[in-house]
Amino acid sequence: MSPAESGAAPDLAELARVVARQRAEMDRLREQTAMSGVVERAKGVVMALTGCSADAAAETLLQRAKAARHSLLEECWITLGEVTPTPPSDTGPATTEAYDRHGMPDSPAGDDPPDDVADALSRLGRALVRVETPQDLAGCLLEHLAPDLGADAVMIYARRPAGHLELFGHAGIDEELSARWNQVPPFSGVAPVKTVETGRAHWLEDFTEDSKRYALIGEPSSRWRSRVWLPVPPSQRAEYCIGVLREREGPFTPRDRGHLRGVVRLCAGRLRAFATPQDVPAEGLASAVTDLFEALPVPAMLLAPVRAPGGEVEDFRIDAVTAQAAGLLRGTGNDPAGRRLREYREELPDESLWQGCLHALATGEPYDGKPFAHEKLVDGVAELATYSVRVSRLDDALLLTWVRHASSDRQEQRLADLQRLGSLGWAQWNLTTSVASWSSQVFTILGRDPGLGPLRLDDLPALALNDDRPRLDRAIERLLQEGKPFDAPFRIRTPRGLRHLRLVAEAVSGVDGTPVEVHGFVQDVSERRRAELALVESERAILTQHDVLQAERTLVAHLQDALLPLPGQPVGMSGLHVEVAYLPAQAGISVGGDWFSAIELPEGDALFVVGDVAGHGVDAVATMAQLRFTAKGMMITGSSLTGALARLNTLLLHSRDSHGTATMILARYEPADRSLVWAQAGHTPPLLLRDGGVTYLPRPRGMLLGAIAAPPYEEARFRLQPGDRLLMYTDGLVERPPENLDKGLDRLARAVAADLDDEPGSLGRLLDAMLEDERRDDVCVLDIRVPREAHG
Repeated sequence: MSPAESGAAPDLAELARVVARQRAEMDRLREQTAMSGVVERAKGVVMALTGCSADAAAETLLQRAKAARHSLLEECWITLGEVTPTPPSDTGPATTEAYDRHGMPDSPAGDDPPDDVADALSRLGRALVRVETPQDLAGCLLEHLAPDLGADAVMIYARRPAGHLELFGHAGIDEELSARWNQVPPFSGVAPVKTVETGRAHWLEDFTEDSKRYALIGEPSSRWRSRVWLPVPPSQRAEYCIGVLREREGPFTPRDRGHLRGVVRLCAGRLRAFATPQDVPAEGLASAVTDLFEALPVPAMLLAPVRAPGGEVEDFRIDAVTAQAAGLLRGTGNDPAGRRLREYREELPDESLWQGCLHALATGEPYDGKPFAHEKLVDGVAELATYSVRVSRLDDALLLTWVRHASSDRQEQRLADLQRLGSLGWAQWNLTTSVASWSSQVFTILGRDPGLGPLRLDDLPALALNDDRPRLDRAIERLLQEGKPFDAPFRIRTPRGLRHLRLVAEAVSGVDGTPVEVHGFVQDVSERRRAELALVESERAILTQHDVLQAERTLVAHLQDALLPLPGQPVGMSGLHVEVAYLPAQAGISVGGDWFSAIELPEGDALFVVGDVAGHGVDAVATMAQLRFTAKGMMITGSSLTGALARLNTLLLHSRDSHGTATMILARYEPADRSLVWAQAGHTPPLLLRDGGVTYLPRPRGMLLGAIAAPPYEEARFRLQPGDRLLMYTDGLVERPPENLDKGLDRLARAVAADLDDEPGSLGRLLDAMLEDERRDDVCVLDIRVPREAHG
């Protein structure tokens, strides 16, 4: 093949616009990804605190946001900042103001923030997504608060374990001042220290009086005439303090205070993600309990969380471990103390134990894991024992212990596992004493509080839906009167929603044949029932969609037949023999947009067109018809080839589908000197067979239709000779994904060279040779022959 000629110099302005659009789209995708990360972390917090599913957590966040009349992103930041909410302490400086649960001046009941404040907080929530460092956060807050509150500087302090404050981030102050006030010791009489200790906001709005009570930050201290220090979170467990400093005098208005209340709630989640844990052993705590752990008679470990830069827990460090626990860990046999838990259990994040640890760490509620088997050597003999894990929070660490189950425990556990895995529970009713006994799983299935006790057998139908109650009543009545067992489905409504249940029961009769006891089981078959209904619905949808697509294919095929009639035999025009073939794709059920035209123009020349519209279905056929008839019309009225392609490109850009594209070859044959003038728009090159040799015509310059506004097109001219055979075709003839297109072109060249029969009808043999497998795309071919007896 001859290489395509290089194009003209690119349109730099157009390229710049394309690059700008791509950059804007990349920025949008990055921001969307970051927002999704915030939402997913908030969902994880809700799941850990409530034990609900991911979908339920998402719905909870949406409902909270709707109730509070703010955005979902704001609710996610607030949730991340209130993982362990603590009410403000009653201690602290006396004040006549009423404080809400965040330690901020309370707003009137039911008073929503003004619309402009709500809009500003929504913008801040979006801006926090792009914040990556504490310095970024300070700058973001200053940019947010300067227009509305007149803020001139923002300082963020973090409380350190030793009790002092460290400047975490700042904006609006110089490096000299930040270095001087980088460390603030406790009991220094500085307002930020008081703010963190009390968990209450300090409003310094009267410089003269405030300078008598506090050592004010600033060089000079009178630089900022009013300021406020806000605890984050607002409680005695505050970890951070945000300062907003203003050069102007005067108090913060109620509107300003409400605005700052919203700012604190949003920033709490962002600040938690900036936590800078020290990834070293907790020496004080570990050394204090080492002797205790050595003396413990049970397997136990002390775990410290290891956090990622974003604040989320990524692993746990083993700070102390008993000898028995070391034997239960899979590993190298070395002392586990100081090592990461995931070194021993790489699959830990995929296990329920991981979620249990996170939940215990976040809420303080203990976690009890499912029993598991462990084999160990006892006097040289392998012994299989059953254990369960319990996790409890100890300050900012976790205490993990293993409990070994005795044989009786194992039997009971096996029965419990059987009921849990089968979603069933056993039940027994003594008809003589009217005493009922249920397993715990029955209470779970029915959504009934175990403290209420089991129901009588004849009271059980009252739980069922009205439509199912009569059938269950009759089954129980026949069991009690005739002793006839039953297997009855019914539905109930529980706190978990509508459940599909199954009650199987049989009676034990006395000497006289009267039923004296009933035993059976209740099974939850909701998931199975939902799967059955989903399968039926899926099959119905598939059949419906199949019928719709078949109808569409039939319609499109009829439309295509009407728009693109195929001649039954080779035709002659302008001294040429022309044979046409069109084969629709066999894969899929949508007809494509391949087409051809072969007509004799009024002045005796012949026009040949082969084109391919991207896509399939009605839209592709409609675009095909539009391009086919427009091209014929322009050529009949005397348009040049390149002019026709340029106008067709404009037509496609302004069509209903502005993103549609098409490839095309336009060729005009002049019989006077057997010249063929042709132009192309991104199409595969024609193939020429001459004297047994095969070659592809060098393509003139031309881009596919619909790509850019004003592509350049050129014409090429060559003379045909008697006996020549010229093939114009669409890519369905040569493409076989995933192989390279060049291989398909080579395959076509070999097939044409092998078939030297000059008789009409050889096109069918060529198609059979090229299309051995299932056709994935439409195929359209124009086979043009110059008779050997033709004259110049």
